[in-house]
Amino acid sequence: MLSKCTWAVLALTCHIELFTQAHYRQSIDPDGELSELYKDVFLFHWKEESQHAILDELEWQREDAKLSDPQREQAVTDLIELVAAVDGILQMQSAADVDYFLRVCGRAFDGKQVQQMRDTILKAYRWQYIASGVQDERFQKILGGMITGAQMQRIGAALKPIVS
Repeated sequence: MLSKCTWAVLALTCHIELFTQAHYRQSIDPDGELSELYKDVFLFHWKEESQHAILDELEWQREDAKLSDPQREQAVTDLIELVAAVDGILQMQSAADVDYFLRVCGRAFDGKQVQQMRDTILKAYRWQYIASGVQDERFQKILGGMITGAQMQRIGAALKPIVS
């Protein structure tokens, strides 16, 4: 991460802030079965993340204004590489989580069932930590306002195996 440009790091940071907000809006806020105290704690966390997202967006736009076209092209490459690194972490974590579950669940599964678990957990992690953020309307608008159509297509092509 330290080798990547500031623009790409700010893009990833803004993405994270926005997917945490999306998680609250989609799963916590509408759930009438959750404890009001639990919901309240996460509402205040959502408000804090909202402030962070605003600041991240402003900082990201400030950084974007400094870039030349070749620098922005490299920034897009750096962002793609950062998302790939996050995906690598998710692949390792999902495999470790499935392995742990298989050790402690108290029953055996056949190879097909184990593979289905691995695929499902990885897909869920990818949705939560990558897809829900990059598909967020606000993120799309911010990013789309900074890059060319060709750069957006590069990002889309890099994301295709992750978000499909």
